Amino acid sequence: MMDPVAERKMQFLFSLRSHGVTNKRVLTAMEKVDRGKYIRGTFEDRAYEDTPLPIACGQTISQPSIVALMTEALDVQPRHKVLEIGTGSGYQAAILSQLARRVYTVDRHRRLVKAAREVFEAENISNIIAFTADGSRGLPEQAPFDRIVLTAASEDPPGPLLAQLRIGGIMVLPVGQSDAVQTLVKVTKTDEGLNYQELRAVRFVPLLEGLGKENT
Repeated sequence: MMDPVAERKMQFLFSLRSHGVTNKRVLTAMEKVDRGKYIRGTFEDRAYEDTPLPIACGQTISQPSIVALMTEALDVQPRHKVLEIGTGSGYQAAILSQLARRVYTVDRHRRLVKAAREVFEAENISNIIAFTADGSRGLPEQAPFDRIVLTAASEDPPGPLLAQLRIGGIMVLPVGQSDAVQTLVKVTKTDEGLNYQELRAVRFVPLLEGLGKENT
């Protein structure tokens, strides 16, 4: 009989491929990073289901197929410096850490950043730097970035983040009203301007300005 863990991983990867994820580096990263490490409490046993799950501070961990599709659209290369807005559980940053030289991740909730840092340390992931900060402003002191990903929805791609994207860089984010289905958009910054590509319908929590309340 097949080992239950191996069987679960095989089903997990099959699910990703069935959703159109084909990039081998992305699939390898998804296989290597254990989603269960980033989910605590009641929902741990559902870590390999292709579904979003609740985490602390009223946030969610995105479903793996969406994480994979966003990562694939980013086209991260080994020398790239990546900015993630919305650390959440830390799962997306961990996936990116397998593909990029360095990942900077920002969240407005100190509690989430602290928990994510603990997992990164436990998993010996040394190329992620996590900050508690207002993600809508990005990290200008570390700019420019080769890739930027937002795991929260904005009505338009935020100007401060576009300014921190390198020429030739790619930003992937959900665009639309927070109470409606949004569109996942890929923005490529060129010398001539910005190119937009709509990828698929998604649903994310809204991108909020400022820091989260410390008691959340």
